[in-house]
Amino acid sequence: MSTATVTEPPHLQPATDDVRLRVRGLRAAFSAAGGRREVVSGVSFDLLAGQCVAIVGESGSGKSVTARSLVGLVGRGGEVHAETLELYGRDTRRFRARDWRRLRGRHIGFVLQDALVSLDPLRPVRVEIGEALRVHGWGDRASRSRRVIELLTRVGVPLPHTRARQRPGQLSGGLRQRALIASAIALDPGIVIADEPTTALDVTVQAQVLAELESMKQRGASILLISHDLSVVAQLADHILVMQQGRVLEQGPAAVVLGSPSHDYTRALIAAVPGEHTRGRPLSPGSAPRQTERRAARGTDPVLEAAGLVKRFTGPDGSVTTAVRDVSFTLAPGETLGIVGESGSGKSTTARLVLGLERLDAGTVRLLGEPWSALPERRRRALRPRITVVYQDPLSSFDPRWTVERILLDALPREDRTSASTRRARLLELLALVDLDPELLGRFPLRLSGGQRQRVSIARALAPRPSVVVLDEAVSALDVTIQAQILDLLARLQHTTGVSYLFISHDLGVISHVSDRILVMKDGAVVEQGTPRTIFGSPQHPYTQQLIASIPEFDPASLTGAPLENPDPLPRPIDADADGRAVSSIRPRPATEVLS
Repeated sequence: MSTATVTEPPHLQPATDDVRLRVRGLRAAFSAAGGRREVVSGVSFDLLAGQCVAIVGESGSGKSVTARSLVGLVGRGGEVHAETLELYGRDTRRFRARDWRRLRGRHIGFVLQDALVSLDPLRPVRVEIGEALRVHGWGDRASRSRRVIELLTRVGVPLPHTRARQRPGQLSGGLRQRALIASAIALDPGIVIADEPTTALDVTVQAQVLAELESMKQRGASILLISHDLSVVAQLADHILVMQQGRVLEQGPAAVVLGSPSHDYTRALIAAVPGEHTRGRPLSPGSAPRQTERRAARGTDPVLEAAGLVKRFTGPDGSVTTAVRDVSFTLAPGETLGIVGESGSGKSTTARLVLGLERLDAGTVRLLGEPWSALPERRRRALRPRITVVYQDPLSSFDPRWTVERILLDALPREDRTSASTRRARLLELLALVDLDPELLGRFPLRLSGGQRQRVSIARALAPRPSVVVLDEAVSALDVTIQAQILDLLARLQHTTGVSYLFISHDLGVISHVSDRILVMKDGAVVEQGTPRTIFGSPQHPYTQQLIASIPEFDPASLTGAPLENPDPLPRPIDADADGRAVSSIRPRPATEVLS
């Protein structure tokens, strides 16, 4: 371990003696085929009681590796070095695995980013959450069961008794993420490390989870937040680190970093946040201004018409659920129609009905003025190139054994396959459309970045020259700078090709930025529709009003640049009485007792 003297900037001097986590000169490296590769270089910060420190930056900046390095989870082949790495006053650089096991869960909660692979697919949710309680000796079986239901309720899981009995594969992405958060805060740990905790959540549930994290912070918990969503960061963080390529470019009080950023990269991150105020302008540097009035230039006859769509599902017990109720809309050439609503509102089922991937129980869909939903599958297959789709996770929609070239070739129409030269020219044209280098044609999906994979997915959707592209949460998993590039790309492609977008998202900022009109869905029905100005400026339906009120506020212009004060902690320890009931809150034991 290096023993070099650490020079501390003034903003790293702790305001109190209650420093839960102290980090100086953190470095993390991994062994690779070409040698040792350093991915975190010289990160330093303090995490105090009742404080939230946020780490922001694009994919590959080292945010998640930094978080994992702090709790002994850097992974196989990883090496961690630091001048200082203290947890509750104890030097963790020589911790053994059993030392970490005593801390994790009890004193440090970790919310991992990918709930699908972080939860055991073979165990019910109640067992997954209850394990942390059982391992650390909290209560008896009955009290742990009650605690699981309480935790699921706290993080906004509907029907918690039912969900507790289900396995992760039976839950939506948002419900899995909430279950993971419930597991992390089961023992009300003094430190919570949250790696993209709200990425998969709709705005109302996100607000509930953020309120829970804020409540924990007010009661004295320390939160390390990893997020690409600056709106979430602005709502919760007291101190912000901005990372790029493993290094901290800028750090300081949240109001200073967001209100008066000193680094160009930070300014670019802030400028990339979409919203109603960004309509008509590019989000990423160097992009052309967004063109408007596309509908007038392209015509007004609908390319897609949905009338009275109804879809019902029958459960294993014979119960019937109506997922889509009498949904109707039209989509004009060159128009973007946004569909927004919380998980379970029927957005994605509506998209599948429009795509012809689910059978309608009632209603009709017309494509380019012709019947679509009424056609038998054999006749519909020939028309499928006219309507294509871009999914949230392109990696799972690609064959991992296929190169980019084969993925795109598979989507080309017959007229573009007449000769090798024709195929090559069309592939290069598609790559140019989405700003990808021809060198990527020989790569497999796993060797592409998230942004590159999504660009390939868009190129595949454009390959058959469609009239309509359905985008189902197509940018929700991307960090803010890559998201900005993809949104600018979609706007440019729409202007040049006249394609129409059916854009589905739970992110109201994205919806307000891209949409010409918006449908708001709840419980399978459209409760309100209109332009972004009317929906966001004067919502009429109570549910729409609730959605708008739940949007995390992010207005850098309103920040004064004054440092934020940490709330006074109100620490009380959590434990169980003789009956297993929680009798307190979250202050950890003194550092001398943590590992005793």
